[in-house]
Amino acid sequence: MNASLRSTPLLVLITLSAFASNSILCRLALVPDLVDPGTFTVLRLASGALMLVFLLRLRKDRTWKQPHWGAAVALGGYAALFSYSYVTIPVGVGAFVLFAAVQITMIGWDISRGRRVTGYEWSGLVLAVSGLAILTLPGSAAADVSGVAFMAAAGICWGVYSILGKGSRNPLGNTGSNFVFAVLLVWPLLVFSPVGEAKPGGVFLAVSSGALASGLGYVLWYALLPRISATQAAILQMLVPVLAAGGGVLFLNEFLDIRMVLAGTAILSGIFIAVVLPAYRNLETASVATDSLQGRGKTRS
Repeated sequence: MNASLRSTPLLVLITLSAFASNSILCRLALVPDLVDPGTFTVLRLASGALMLVFLLRLRKDRTWKQPHWGAAVALGGYAALFSYSYVTIPVGVGAFVLFAAVQITMIGWDISRGRRVTGYEWSGLVLAVSGLAILTLPGSAAADVSGVAFMAAAGICWGVYSILGKGSRNPLGNTGSNFVFAVLLVWPLLVFSPVGEAKPGGVFLAVSSGALASGLGYVLWYALLPRISATQAAILQMLVPVLAAGGGVLFLNEFLDIRMVLAGTAILSGIFIAVVLPAYRNLETASVATDSLQGRGKTRS
């Protein structure tokens, strides 16, 4: 077996863990007041930018000096809203809301562009939205509405960032430039943040989130993508909120109640129906068409 293929499962595990770690690290820093959300945001983006620029300089790539301002604004908005939402909501809730909002945004973009929406996508959207509703229904275990709203807005920003990056021919270079200029955009948050109250532990968690979970995590993801199909990538990303919720239970003593289980199941099922099933259907159609063409070729020969 090829060495790169043998290493793929390990790369998958490390990458998905890095993505899920962003939620856990943020919550670990904010819940005990080790750092405020504004300072966490700036430190996260700044450390991520430094890591990515370092990697770009190693390969003598100076594309980080060519920003896409729309993408930088979306990235900065995502990072800030992400941090402020985790002041009031658990890791699992945040991860599920973020993931659902990203997918809904990207499908909504396709709808606005005039693409015909399939029955799978409509069904998936309804399921995902119902899962978000379950999280905020009145009751003792309901998630904080403002926190959910902030995280949904963060998901919209990340969806926009993903849409803008679809045509990227240099993912690492573009990501590096977006991080650098996103730092300039979120820097004013420090004016309204008690920076002097940031504890060493909070700074460490923010830098770890930026340099490792975000910066290196994105690099690993781009290294992984050529080895897997688009459908496999969609399925793998569905594991991120599950890993984050599990991490919240293990490291933050968060409680996984029936509301969270029902909402998470609805959101993941909706995304699976909307994103994965259509991809499988397209693959099957393409396979049938290929077999048909090959059969015609054999008949003629």
